[in-house]
Amino acid sequence: MQQVLLDYGDELIPVQIPDSATVVRYGETYVDPPEVDPWQATRQALENPLGMPPLRELAKPGDKVVIAFPDRVKGGAHPQAHRRVAIPLMVETLREAGVALDDISLLCAMGLHRKNTLEEMYWYLGKDIVDAFWPDRLVMHDAEDAAGIVDLGTDEMGNAVTCNRRVAEADLPIIIGHVQGNPYGGYSGGYKMAVTGLTTWSSIRCHHCPSTMHRDDFLPASTHSHMRRQFDSIGKAMEQGIGKRFFAMDAVLGTHSQVLGVYAGAVDEVQKASWPLADQRTNVELDVTKPFDVLVYGLPRTFHYGPGMGTNPIFMLQAIGAQLARCYGVFREGSVIIAPSVCDGWFNESWFPSYERAYEKLQETIDFADIFRFEDELARDPDAIHKYQHSYTFHPAHPLSMISMGAIAHQRASAVFIPGARRPRYARGMGCIPTKTFEDAVVRAERYVGKNPRILVVPEAFRHVGVHLYLRH
Repeated sequence: MQQVLLDYGDELIPVQIPDSATVVRYGETYVDPPEVDPWQATRQALENPLGMPPLRELAKPGDKVVIAFPDRVKGGAHPQAHRRVAIPLMVETLREAGVALDDISLLCAMGLHRKNTLEEMYWYLGKDIVDAFWPDRLVMHDAEDAAGIVDLGTDEMGNAVTCNRRVAEADLPIIIGHVQGNPYGGYSGGYKMAVTGLTTWSSIRCHHCPSTMHRDDFLPASTHSHMRRQFDSIGKAMEQGIGKRFFAMDAVLGTHSQVLGVYAGAVDEVQKASWPLADQRTNVELDVTKPFDVLVYGLPRTFHYGPGMGTNPIFMLQAIGAQLARCYGVFREGSVIIAPSVCDGWFNESWFPSYERAYEKLQETIDFADIFRFEDELARDPDAIHKYQHSYTFHPAHPLSMISMGAIAHQRASAVFIPGARRPRYARGMGCIPTKTFEDAVVRAERYVGKNPRILVVPEAFRHVGVHLYLRH
């Protein structure tokens, strides 16, 4: 037997697994491509954009420029993080082109996530750039501010298209993206950044929903899904509707959010150029030819969306489903997932006030996809919308898409075990099976997959930027 440490709330717990089990770890199972000097790479990208003239040629005196950037959820906050490097260099370039500083605005494209506090922006953007724009020209996207949203109708696929008004009315709209492995459409960045960060629930609901996420082509996570086609279609319709193309500045990021490559220019060209490097970093081929019967990963209390993800039962199952999407290339359909979690029912009301209500509504459904029966009641709750706009909370529609992702675990696995659930009723309420110990879960898993199952353990699943796993060809 071998011992592995798994995340469990605020600590790591040791578990015993067979020597035959495969354990995926950064630095052992895979390594990133070499990182680059982000300052040099960003300058080069600015001077040599793809499919568009350089920024210094696009901008001119008197132009109103909006630089939209991702929120705190992804991208890193270290001194050489992509946002912290790209924004000052773009501002410098714009100023050299004659654009007045007062005509440049920064926009946090947080979509349905919570608005970021000043302290959070200091953390991930750096104090100098924040102080140069705060408070009048460093603003948050607000998906519920009717005056701040432009309705652009529908795209050729029938998806609703909306856009932040500041971006729509800018002479030069710029979007910053992080090309990281993502269960939703393969990668972050590109059109996904604009389509999820600068729009509204009326548009986001077209793709973060069962009719898209429960399709066979949603798995494994890739850029070849119906969801990715929706991202591209909506993004291009946004550009057509506002009469301008986005100038994109995307960086491929590694395991610790270090910059591996920087690409600028037209969004579709940036996607085409950045995805091969992102594939090298993200798509990991294991030295195995047969799929696994049991997937194992532990859940910390806090990860990308915020505190409480490993205790809030909706987020717990969402994380399990999202990790399955990353591992689906090595997963035998109908196998078992074991995911130790505190699962104590702490929903973190101060960040996610709509989640407990969504959980209670979920108890009235048989199929998790049926949560959309309550869409209007949940997503249009005026008190929850007020909190989203004024109290730094997630939008009340957010749990609907998280439930859609979590449902994938039950659709594709025979059972999901939650060892160590402190309030087991919440695990049961999400369709999972609580067990006292990890060993109990392994024994019970054999009822579904037989003796001596093939076990895959991903102990760092939620500590770093994730990878997508595949069998050896």
